[in-house]
Amino acid sequence: MTELFIIIGLIILNGLFSMVEIALVSSRKVKLETQAAKGDVKAKAALALANKPDTFLSTVQIGITLIGILTGIFSGEHMKAGFIDFFGGIALTAPYKNAFATTSVVIIITYLSLVIGELVPKRIGLSNPEGIAKAAAAPMRVVMLVTYPFIWLLSASTTLLVKLFNLKANDSQVTEEEIKAIINEGTEHGAIEEAEQEIIERVFHLGDRNITSLMTHRSDIIWLDVNQTVSTVKAFDGDRVKSVYPACAGSIDSIKGVVTLKDVFKADANTSISALVKPAMY
Repeated sequence: MTELFIIIGLIILNGLFSMVEIALVSSRKVKLETQAAKGDVKAKAALALANKPDTFLSTVQIGITLIGILTGIFSGEHMKAGFIDFFGGIALTAPYKNAFATTSVVIIITYLSLVIGELVPKRIGLSNPEGIAKAAAAPMRVVMLVTYPFIWLLSASTTLLVKLFNLKANDSQVTEEEIKAIINEGTEHGAIEEAEQEIIERVFHLGDRNITSLMTHRSDIIWLDVNQTVSTVKAFDGDRVKSVYPACAGSIDSIKGVVTLKDVFKADANTSISALVKPAMY
């Protein structure tokens, strides 16, 4: 019975390593950096681990490997002996008690290791990655200090093998699609308003538009002289009809304000354009 509790304890410890690993890997560095900038000490510690993935992952792998070895030691003979006695007491399985005992131990340990040691902890780690990463940062730093010689050996060996295979690090860049996905997620959860989402998405479209769709060439600008009358504007047709006109004195270089088409049609034909001029907002 003691061995069973030890095995369960080791599997739970394995689960903690798995949970911390997936939490730190899944944590958004931008969120941790924001919290660290506000003085969150735990966020700074978690960010320090995230910036050294090789060291952190080596520490986790050492812990999981040692736990796996210890679990195998305790589950080997100790648990198997109990199952041998159980299957030996059954006439049908007595001749094959060793095989049945070994199979039973493997199935039970595998099930517990997968559920308690991997799947459930990783699900928990994904549910609140930043929070768990911050909570586990300090304990993991202690483990890293204790296992530093082994970590150095693993890191050096890994680096050597990577160089032998001529593998190069992939500089991951945040793409436009990823930013849009984050914005959509924020909108769905209420952190970003739909109007804000629309504004941000329009910013991405600016690079796909020609300058002529945003600005009008000087020679193509339809402007009104303040000395003209409303009848001149009412005679406009086709592309010369605009909702707003710049009002100038003699030339386009002397802008006095703007005139709206709505005000033009409200005024009499003999009204001077200067009477309809409104200040231009720059």
